[in-house]
Amino acid sequence: MSDSLHQLREALGGRLRELRLNSGLTGTELAHLAGWHQTKVSKIEYGKTKPTDADVRTWCEHTNSMDQVPDLIATVRNMEASYLEWRRVLGTGTKRRQQHSIKLEAETQLMRWYEPVLIPGLLQTAEYAEEIMRNVIEFQGIPNDLEEGVSKRMERQQILYKRKHRFHFVIGEQALRTTVGDDRIMTGQLDRLLAVLGMSRVLFGIVPAETRYQVPISNFIIFDDRTVMVENVTAELTITQPREVATYGRTFNVLAKQSVTGNTARALISAALERRAQSG
Repeated sequence: MSDSLHQLREALGGRLRELRLNSGLTGTELAHLAGWHQTKVSKIEYGKTKPTDADVRTWCEHTNSMDQVPDLIATVRNMEASYLEWRRVLGTGTKRRQQHSIKLEAETQLMRWYEPVLIPGLLQTAEYAEEIMRNVIEFQGIPNDLEEGVSKRMERQQILYKRKHRFHFVIGEQALRTTVGDDRIMTGQLDRLLAVLGMSRVLFGIVPAETRYQVPISNFIIFDDRTVMVENVTAELTITQPREVATYGRTFNVLAKQSVTGNTARALISAALERRAQSG
């Protein structure tokens, strides 16, 4: 078992232990009530054994915590998939990961996407995407399938034009200023964002740079109200626990309220374009 998976099991065990302690039961008492071997409780609590859905329901029943069942079962079912190191996700290159995104996005009616420093993948030009993926390939030391990866990312963008899908993108103003490639690539990308503002199924907002801090911010994507994906330096996190998904939803709502749209967003993009033209 990988260290990260073991940590997830330990975290789940810790949550279950807290429920047991709050109920006033010892491990032996819980095992007796559930009809389990007396060591099963400790093995689950210390991450040595992964509980089944039935185990979770039984645990919550005897600890008077049935309201916790949906979150805990979501944790159990998605444990192996919830933390995927990039070296596993990208082990064969970038194309397979882009193909996975096509499937996930096709199953989603409303996608809410926040990016603090980069342009979201579905809105990237081919040159911008190529520069991003080239850096990923070099940094992660994965097989170089740059052309195939970029092609799949461009294929993903067809979803923007399909009627049953809606999109709400929010970026930090820094994303307009982060230089990906060079001024020429950035100029093309900023022009693309101006075109995005006119798309009927897309709501696009920018959080101005001097906006007052209100919520913790990192990049994340919400797929309907069922799944959240978060990317960090070493891994991709998939979150399905209803309570956590709802928290990300509230976070997105705060950022969306702080963002500017329409003509105000257009003015920020145009100003970024003008700075690029002057520096060029």
